[in-house]
Amino acid sequence: MAEFTLRIDGMHCGSCVRRVTQALNSTTGVQVEEVRIGAARLKSDDRPTVDAAIAALNKAGYSAHLEN
Repeated sequence: MAEFTLRIDGMHCGSCVRRVTQALNSTTGVQVEEVRIGAARLKSDDRPTVDAAIAALNKAGYSAHLEN
């Protein structure tokens, strides 16, 4: 499994952390390691899953991008 970090815009509080965690946990193939304000550290087997995680966050109201 590859580990990656997503930078997430629009997070301000503990409720945001909870919503982001729920959105990521609902994404098939993603293992959530840590969620904090502004970022999430995840594990996944493939790139399409990264895109699915970003899409789930967009649906929850947050913009995200893969940290380089």
